[in-house]
Amino acid sequence: MSQIVKIKSIEKITHDVLKIVTEKPNGIKYNTGQAVDVSINKKDFEQELRAFTFTSLPDDNFLEFIIKTYPLHKGVTNQLRSLTIGDELIIGGVFGDISYKGEGIFIAGGAGITPFLAIFKELEKQNIIGNNKLIFANKTKADIILENDLKHLLGKNYVNVLSDEKFDGYEHGFITAEIIKKQIHSFTNYFYLCGPEPMMNAVLNHLKALGVPEEFIVKEAF
Repeated sequence: MSQIVKIKSIEKITHDVLKIVTEKPNGIKYNTGQAVDVSINKKDFEQELRAFTFTSLPDDNFLEFIIKTYPLHKGVTNQLRSLTIGDELIIGGVFGDISYKGEGIFIAGGAGITPFLAIFKELEKQNIIGNNKLIFANKTKADIILENDLKHLLGKNYVNVLSDEKFDGYEHGFITAEIIKKQIHSFTNYFYLCGPEPMMNAVLNHLKALGVPEEFIVKEAF
């Protein structure tokens, strides 16, 4: 059943990414890493559903979403850029297959980082970040979501890959089997994947070539 929530805060965290905090509707339940169907409570947009991952934790008394917007598409995410405090979203059904199963390597592309942000937040809260690692692919440095927070949290276990720019300390190009291999200490590690479909397919092929068993790969099915 859909529920209407008011926006409590909205802020820009990169040139095209918003952090939106809303009220938490009664009865909503979700697990860390899951997503929900969301639409905007405005004429012509009520039925335009988009899936956004919760970056708040299940026991928070608010909902938080970190959302990449696409101004050139002139669609739902562009409309989000014009919303303000007090505007309303419609929250629908919860779904998602990504959940934390144990230490491993998180591999994200662009907005695919969002379920991992929630998982890292939960692990930090429990003080069990451990030896988890992140390989995060983006086009440019300006596209990286919460880079400083991730650096602070993961330290040397955080690798950035930029396809369109070259910087010292950043891998250049795309996520390769070699980049993944450098982070592997044991094939019993879990591999968590989320990102655009072409990236996901390429990484799955790399993992297969590296001999990673399928049962150690956690990815979104939708």
